Amino acid sequence: MSRGDSPSVETRRPDRAALIIAVVLAAIAGLIFWDVSRLAGLAGYSQVGPTTVPYAIACCLIVLAIWTAIEGFRGDFAEREPQQLGPVAWIVGGLAAQMLLLNTLGFSIATGVLFAMTARGFGKRQLWLTMPFGIVASFVVWTIFAKVLQLSLPAGPLERLLF
Repeated sequence: MSRGDSPSVETRRPDRAALIIAVVLAAIAGLIFWDVSRLAGLAGYSQVGPTTVPYAIACCLIVLAIWTAIEGFRGDFAEREPQQLGPVAWIVGGLAAQMLLLNTLGFSIATGVLFAMTARGFGKRQLWLTMPFGIVASFVVWTIFAKVLQLSLPAGPLERLLF
């Protein structure tokens, strides 16, 4: 067997998506480290203070970023299905609608719209059914948080009508 006849070694290319994810994880960890460094004077009398958990989260994110980068360079990630933009657009649109409607229509209706659009993104096509269900479920959540727990959530016409 000559030198040119040897079996070819499969060369793996680095997974660019995994490397981008690793960079984003490291950037978030860096942002947390920077933000927590401004709170360093608040430790008080104990070693455990308001900086402990954010530091732990940032350290975990750094470990995940390194792990993801290693796996990305090795090319060990499973083959991914192509991304479908339609469902993502429905969910992002639902989030945008909720943010825009929250102060005018209140928590229940805005979150009901988010629920219906997210359900549509996951394949449920009956908006006429999911919208009222989402509004009722959101109203129950609003009632528990606003009336029972006395937390402040935006009230709209539905909440003002019933309370």
